[in-house]
Formats: sequence, C-alpha cells, structure tokens
Amino acid sequence: MLNVSHVTKKYGKVLACDDLNFHLDPGTVTVLLGPNGAGKSTIIKAMIGFLKYEGEITVRDFSNKTPDARRLLGYIPEMPSLYPNLTVSEHMEFIARAYKLGGSVGRDAYQSRIEELFERFELTDKRKKFGDELSKGMQQKLNICLGLLPEPQVLLLDEPMIGLDPHAIKELKSLIEEMRQEGKTILVSTHMIDSVDMLWDRTIIMKEGRIQANLTRDELAADGRSLEQLFFDRTEDNA
Repeated sequence: MLNVSHVTKKYGKVLACDDLNFHLDPGTVTVLLGPNGAGKSTIIKAMIGFLKYEGEITVRDFSNKTPDARRLLGYIPEMPSLYPNLTVSEHMEFIARAYKLGGSVGRDAYQSRIEELFERFELTDKRKKFGDELSKGMQQKLNICLGLLPEPQVLLLDEPMIGLDPHAIKELKSLIEEMRQEGKTILVSTHMIDSVDMLWDRTIIMKEGRIQANLTRDELAADGRSLEQLFFDRTEDNA
C-alpha cells in the first residue's frame, strides 16, 4: 500500500533520514520506534508530503505528491494545530469540506461520522468551544478526530497517545484495530513502547536516521526477545 524507496533527507549538514527503505502492507499496523532525534517525525512528514526529500514514496503506486495519493493518506501530528477562532464543530466541518466529503458520502453520512467520533472521544459537550479554549488533552482528542474523519486508507500517527486520558487511549486503540480489520494501513510513531505493545504487526526501529530493525511480530517471537528488549538492543550506545 505504501512504499518508501531510498529516501534521504538532510537539514543542512545533518542527515535526518539516510537511505530508508520499507513497505507497509494493507490490513497491518506498523510501529515506528526510536529515541528522540532518530528521524521518525521526519520520515512521516516526508510520507505525507510536507518535506522535500531524495528518493521515492508511493501510495498504491501513486507518487505521494499527487492528488490521488493524498486522497488516500491521513495524518495525525504530534502537536495539534487548531484555529483559535473556529469551534470544535467548525473544525470538523472545515475538514469535511476540504476533503469534499459531502460529495463522496453525503452530508448525513459524514455528520453521523462526526457524532460517532465526538461520542467516542467525549467531545459532544465541547462542540461549541473554540480551539484555544480546550485543554491540551481535549485539543489532542480533536486532533485525532480531524485525522479520522475522512476515513483514510493509510493513516500516519505521530505520538498520538501523548496527553490522552485512559478512555481516549482505549478508544484510539479500538479504532486502530477496526481500521486494521477493514484492510487499512496504519503507521504509529512513538517512543512509548508499552502503549503500543499489543497493537503491532510489524516494527521498524530507527536510530540516527537509519533503520536498525524491520521485522514482524512472528519474526520477533521466533527470535525470543520482547519488543522492549529489541528496542534497547538496537538503540543503546553500545548497539
């Protein structure tokens, strides 16, 4: 579904991503792990099309820079970027119009989707609040709802569970599992290993812009190590 081929990204003399290659299959959850500065956010921003890079990234054989690919891609950033003068409901309506959801599924359908997301993430009574009136946790919940509303085929999540309460974490994990069962492709970038330990089908571990490990859950089980053990083995200074 999503293919990263020989992707390199430099910031001046700093090599943030060094010749990265990997493939994300439909109906799978991939966990992207690495310490701070490993290049996780950089490769996600390259995949979503926010950064220039060397190499090639395709989504269902479309270049990720094309409208066809962007219609398939969804992104939930680490830091919410909300409009202070829009209410919670207006943020959702803005995304619905930006993705022209009324034309593809009908207004009633996407309004039902909004209500479902509001209920699951406890935003129903916050619908009239402005973006800058929300707590950080509520901003993150809205951030997640905005990314989920278009029902993308490929969803990229960058540290999505930071700031969430236990109920919201449970709902997000349930939604990720539902998407996997629907055959969608999910990539979750995090350094909180325990928050994703039960979710993943494949893990990619990065350090200093390079991939240190890329293997499935079954391959790791055969190796006899836990995900945490593999992470430290591949990212500690003596690795």
